[in-house]
Amino acid sequence: MKKFLISEKGNFYKANLHCHTNLSDGDFTPEQVKQLYLEKGYSIVAYTDHRNFITHNDLTNENFLALNGYEWEIHEEPYFQGKRDTRAMHSCVIASSPQMTTPVCYHREKYSYQKNSYENRVLVKFDPNVPDFEREYSTECANTFFKTARDAGFFVTYNHPTWNGETYETYIAYENMHAFEIFNAGCYNGGYEEYNPRVFDDFLRSGKNIYCIAADDMHHKNEVGGGFVMIKADKLEYRTVMKALFDGQFYSSTGPLIEELYVDGDMVTIKTSPAKQIIMSCGVRRLKCVKNNDGSPVTHAQFKIFPYDKYVRFTVRDFNGNNANTNAYSIDTLLKYGD
Repeated sequence: MKKFLISEKGNFYKANLHCHTNLSDGDFTPEQVKQLYLEKGYSIVAYTDHRNFITHNDLTNENFLALNGYEWEIHEEPYFQGKRDTRAMHSCVIASSPQMTTPVCYHREKYSYQKNSYENRVLVKFDPNVPDFEREYSTECANTFFKTARDAGFFVTYNHPTWNGETYETYIAYENMHAFEIFNAGCYNGGYEEYNPRVFDDFLRSGKNIYCIAADDMHHKNEVGGGFVMIKADKLEYRTVMKALFDGQFYSSTGPLIEELYVDGDMVTIKTSPAKQIIMSCGVRRLKCVKNNDGSPVTHAQFKIFPYDKYVRFTVRDFNGNNANTNAYSIDTLLKYGD
């Protein structure tokens, strides 16, 4: 019996889950950002301005959903002192409900120095009963933030690991993220090697249950549409879309599209837009690649899975070198579907 790993029902909505406006260090107003993404065929944008949690529910209508969030970070040294040889950790958090208005791990005066962030901190509705949060660059501080945000109902991502300058020993100790950026267009366009499938396998092979997303990290117009998430949901409604995110009902891409993904017994089938290769990666040293020897496009593939594979995930690569990436699926869960 078929079990769809990305739901058969509902609609795909194109989303960018990381962007900045002129409320922090972006070039455009929130309204202009909305228009830029509508012109590119997007239905969803998560507004994640630096440090300040500012809601944008007024931008939502029947064709567009504004998700509310912010980007939080810690730096090894004070950031704007000409030092780029130090490490950082950046994270975006997205509220699970449009009624959420209060940030976590916030400081009323410090840490809001990113261009327009400081002057716009007055728009933040912080809880006066919660003391200011003091930051430091440490695993303990990062994990405190991740857990606090997750417990408060935010969808938590770990951003651009290459740009952060963090090594395996650092990022593998992080806990309680829902997802990480397998691709970040802003950093990639700036020359960083910010397509990170190896980091995804690092997390998965260490036992972490984590999703992957592709995002623009949009500050400038040329970053619109570089990386996106296709979310499968019943309707374009805040809580419905966020539930789909929390449930992993999405895939990430820089171009190729995935139409179907399902398991039937010990076989997984994937149907895609025309591609050069369709690849299955596993939790062990096993990989399968489907392509046509004559160089013609492939649009579907079937893969046999085995109990020892631990997990599987799929990559769709087009002729321009763009990739679509699925989330990872536990073999134990997949084989139960086939019983």
